[in-house]
Amino acid sequence: MTDLSLASVHLYPVKGLHGLTPPAALVRPWGLEGDRRWVVVDPEGRFLTQRACRAMALITPIPTSEGLTLTRAGSRPCPVRFPDADAPPRVVTVWSDTVHGRDAGDAVAHWLSDALARPCRLVWMHVPELARIRSLSGEDVPVSFADGYPLLVASATSLADLNARLGPERAIPMNRFRANIVVDGALPWEEDGWRLLSIGTALIRIVASCARCVVTTVDQHTGQIPTPGEPLATLATFRRVQDGIMFAQNAIVERAGMITAGDRVEVLERGPSNLVLAG
Repeated sequence: MTDLSLASVHLYPVKGLHGLTPPAALVRPWGLEGDRRWVVVDPEGRFLTQRACRAMALITPIPTSEGLTLTRAGSRPCPVRFPDADAPPRVVTVWSDTVHGRDAGDAVAHWLSDALARPCRLVWMHVPELARIRSLSGEDVPVSFADGYPLLVASATSLADLNARLGPERAIPMNRFRANIVVDGALPWEEDGWRLLSIGTALIRIVASCARCVVTTVDQHTGQIPTPGEPLATLATFRRVQDGIMFAQNAIVERAGMITAGDRVEVLERGPSNLVLAG
C-alpha cells in the first residue's frame, strides 16, 4: 500500500473562469465552499464555459467578504456584491438542469460582456442546498453550478503517466482538468478503483469517471490551444470508453469537513475499475 497525500486543492468561484489554489477548503455537501456558486450565462440563461469561450480562462475571480472581484489583464477590476433578496431572479440552464439563482446586476454584466465579446450576465446560487438537486449514485445530492457532481478528484501520478505519453514538449499541467482535489502518491490510474476516501475530516465517495471535453486543450493562462487536439487525442488511445475519454473521478460528499494540502488521504473502500475500456 502506498502513502497517499492531498497534493493541492482547487476551486472555481465562477464556473468557467480561472481557478484558484487555496491551501485548504471546507468540503460542503454541494462541493468545496465557494466553488462554482457563480455562473456566466447568455441572454437565454444558458451557462457559458471555455468550451465555447476560451477568453473566460483569462478572468480571475477573487472572493471577498461582500462577494468577489473579477480581474483581467488590461481591465479595471470589477467588484461584485452578493445579490440580495431584491435582486432579479434568474433561471439558469446547466445541461439538462434548470437552476434558480439571483442576477448580479448590470455593472458586472457590462464588464463581462466587454471582456468576453458577447452579451452575458452573472448569476449567483444563493441556496446551494436547495437550488439544484441531482440523483447521483442512488441518492439525491445538492450540486453547485458544476457540470454534474459536487467534486472532481484527480491523481498527480496519472497526469505524470499521461505526460510521459505526450512527451516533454506537449506535457500539460493539472489545471487543464479543473479538478477540485489532487491526490499524490498513488499508482497511475489507481483512482479507477477507489470508492471511499478520507481526507482531513471529510469523507468523499467516488461514483463515476469523468468524461473530458475540449476545455482540456485550453491553456489556462493564455486562453489559447497550444497543441490542437491534445491531450484528448493521446488520452483516447488508452482511456476511451463508450461514454467518452476519461480522466479523473467524479465524487459526492458523505461527510462534510476541512481538507488541507498535505493531508493524508486514506482509501477506505476499493472496488474493481469503474472503466470498461473500449476496444
